[in-house]
Amino acid sequence: MAEQIVIEPVTRIEGHARISLLLDEVGRVAEARFQVTQVRGFEQFVVGRPYFEMPALTARICGICPVSHVLASAKACDQLLAVRIPETAANLRRILNLGQLIQSHALSWFYLSAPDLLLGMDHPPATRNFLGIAATDLQFARDGIRLRRFGQQVIERLAGRRIHPAWVVPGGVDAPLEPSTREAILAEIPEIKALACGHLERCRQLLARHLEEARVFASFPSLFLGLTGPGGRLEHYDGLVRIIDADGALLADGLDPADYADTIGEAVEPWTYLKFPYYKPHGYPDGMYRVGPLARLNLVDRCGTELADRELAHFRSLAPGPVPGNFHAHYARLIELLAAVESMELLLADPAILDRRVRAVAGVNETEGVGAIEAPRGFLLHHYRVDEHGLIEQANLIIATGHNNLAMQRGILQAARHYLDHNPPAEGLLNRLEAVIRTFDPCLSCSTHAVGAMPLVVRLLDPDGSTVAELGR
Repeated sequence: MAEQIVIEPVTRIEGHARISLLLDEVGRVAEARFQVTQVRGFEQFVVGRPYFEMPALTARICGICPVSHVLASAKACDQLLAVRIPETAANLRRILNLGQLIQSHALSWFYLSAPDLLLGMDHPPATRNFLGIAATDLQFARDGIRLRRFGQQVIERLAGRRIHPAWVVPGGVDAPLEPSTREAILAEIPEIKALACGHLERCRQLLARHLEEARVFASFPSLFLGLTGPGGRLEHYDGLVRIIDADGALLADGLDPADYADTIGEAVEPWTYLKFPYYKPHGYPDGMYRVGPLARLNLVDRCGTELADRELAHFRSLAPGPVPGNFHAHYARLIELLAAVESMELLLADPAILDRRVRAVAGVNETEGVGAIEAPRGFLLHHYRVDEHGLIEQANLIIATGHNNLAMQRGILQAARHYLDHNPPAEGLLNRLEAVIRTFDPCLSCSTHAVGAMPLVVRLLDPDGSTVAELGR
């Protein structure tokens, strides 16, 4: 009789999910599924709302990455207005996004992932957490708190509050940057930069202790997708879509995010609320690709800042082509964190950042708008269609975690077959499957699946696991 193993909930991620494993009669893993068990429905209940409410509404999708949704939404609304926002406003949005990236990457590394690497995958689960880190290495924990607080304070200083800020609006931002705020942020950057550099070295040391995990944690050929700036520079706020294959060859470059539907398809499965985006030319599910820190560093030609580019060169030495293993996404996050601090310093040093003109005002001039940014977890897209009054007729959101869905499924199957084939499901081995998911840093509250697009299936199973009855629609 086949045996099923269920890990529920998956811990140290944002949102609710489970991992389901089906073993065959001889104890080998036949199937593995990462199942998202929550649905938000934002794509449906925003219908009929005026476009200018969308940044505030979609910010409520998530309490960890509200800034990402605010920015993607505002960029979509900019297109509805058909305006070019003031350059200062665009750069202020960039700084806000960098603050979001810093706090989110610090959260992922220090709070969610480091317990596995610092304390060990087999460490008792009761203390395999941030409090366990604090008891073992207090300075490490303090540094994590400091780095995350800095990112949150940047958001608060610019936008008025850390969660669900209302400062970003269609056409730009609501208020200019004050000189005192600029100086307060700049005064902290040398300390933050030093902390980021120190923990990059620490990260390299920790990763070197986990060579087996690096080999089996979602380490396989895939496509990589993300935005790049001019000259292939690392870009998080703006840019054009680039796609490479597992060997680093360009499949597409310079694509306008507004034309995403020509390149990205969206599939659904009856056992999860998370969509399955895929690269259309390769079809589903062969068109699997990855987004996020690992993808971005594999895609770009340079970070564009001195210290991060130096670290990028070391990252590139890990593999002859694109780095294939998602275990090294931890390292990529800290490189991006450093690049974000350096980029923020450069933007704030420009006197034009204090310009008082920060908003373009217009009415609805277009009926469709697409906003795309690089959120901490990867490529984020908002697509709105409105009527002549600016009321939402249709909304589509494709989130970073969704883009990574096929890769996450492949990743847990790879790890499960490595660790569990013919082995009893010990706690430490099961934790490794969760740790695979944590390399992607999923944000599951953002899984805003369109209501009605995914079939709801209820199955009645007998004690042997056979289906007795099924109800679906």
